[in-house]
Amino acid sequence: MIFLTFLLACAAAALSGVFFQPGDWYRGLKRPSFTPPDWAFPVVWTTLYVLIAWAGARLAVVPGAGLALALWAAQIALNTLWTPVFFGAHRKGAGMAVLAALWLVVAALIWQAFGLDWVAGLLLLPYLGWLSVAAALNWRLWRDNPPG
Repeated sequence: MIFLTFLLACAAAALSGVFFQPGDWYRGLKRPSFTPPDWAFPVVWTTLYVLIAWAGARLAVVPGAGLALALWAAQIALNTLWTPVFFGAHRKGAGMAVLAALWLVVAALIWQAFGLDWVAGLLLLPYLGWLSVAAALNWRLWRDNPPG
């Protein structure tokens, strides 16, 4: 039941992608050569959301995990925010700021998780790796596609 609660929070974050899809605006941007193919995004995000929920559920039963759970909540909020900022408002710079904050929160969450439950820490490592790729992609899209 705890896992399902965390998975529902991740599903809510994923729903932002239903409302704010890349569309023609994104397809019209100059994208770097390392841009993953379109099919990879739903596959990777589905996998990551399951891992994120699993890590959250593991942390939820550990005594003294209050800070880790607060960081978990912060990361899912920032995760949800990025999509409407980047794809909805077409604000590449603001998206980069959200993504930088998300990366830092996830890094802090991983640090906390390893101190409480090493499996939860391991489950979150792929997320930080993907966020690193996403940050590099967001940066290049911002840099290579100036406004106007």
